[in-house]
Amino acid sequence: MTLNQLNYIITIAEVGSMNKAAEVLFVAQPSLSSSIKELEKELGIIIFNRSGKGVTLTPDGAEFLIQAREIYSSYENLLEKYISGEIIKKKFGVSTQHYSFAVKAFVEMVKTFDTKEYEFAIRETKTKDVIDDVKTLKSEIGVLYLSDFNRSAILKLLKSAELDFNKLIDCKAYVYLWKGHPLANEKSITFEQLADFPCLSFEQGETSSFYLAEEILSTNDYPRTVKANDRATMLNLMIGLNGYTLCSGIICEELNGSDYITVPFEDENNQNSKMEIGYITRKNTIPSKMAGLYIKELKKYLGTEESGEQ
Repeated sequence: MTLNQLNYIITIAEVGSMNKAAEVLFVAQPSLSSSIKELEKELGIIIFNRSGKGVTLTPDGAEFLIQAREIYSSYENLLEKYISGEIIKKKFGVSTQHYSFAVKAFVEMVKTFDTKEYEFAIRETKTKDVIDDVKTLKSEIGVLYLSDFNRSAILKLLKSAELDFNKLIDCKAYVYLWKGHPLANEKSITFEQLADFPCLSFEQGETSSFYLAEEILSTNDYPRTVKANDRATMLNLMIGLNGYTLCSGIICEELNGSDYITVPFEDENNQNSKMEIGYITRKNTIPSKMAGLYIKELKKYLGTEESGEQ
């Protein structure tokens, strides 16, 4: 096993393709594939599943990737401090459900660093990917929510991945729609009022369960539904289709624009309409400087920063 092979594994996992990884690494694709096969033979495991659509990590590969990232990161730190004399960019990533406040906090955190010295990444993605990204150290922080409905299932996934959930804020459900929507001027909105409008939700993959839905009350019977895979498309559908989604009520007008509003959702049965938003981290790890500042910016935006925090 060599450090080059560890770097190959990390890069392939990040780009999801042997061909793309070969381009990034400036090596011939046959040489890269041969090196990975040699490592798999040496370790006695299969690291990647290969298909026409690219490569994905096997369970053994996911576990190996965690150790590979830790070892290679330590190597880069030693190289920078004692040998190369060159600045090797430090990496910091955040994976999050589609929350504009999480992006806003990321923007404010990045502003405090010299981007010539750091490589930052934020990924608005599926719930399962948020968990997997933090598990495999692709991201140091993940942002998602718990509710009475999904709590048991999500915490079970986090425990299996050796991740901790850290609470940020509790909030009630709101209806998120555009200012020109027929219900925009209502003081509160019920399910009955929403029946004639499409409910918008983020795709979670064909095999995902209701427990991984980003939208609270995902198990309710919605007569009309439309799925999207990014926040910009979701906002366009709100205007084009008079669609709506259920959310935390915490939106960033600076990023999403001023054409969208939230209206309190009136839940007559008062069931599963509360969200507990938080961030996830790997167990028994000390947060990096970037992670600490990102968490501070999250709390600052959400108004949950303790008076004693600096």
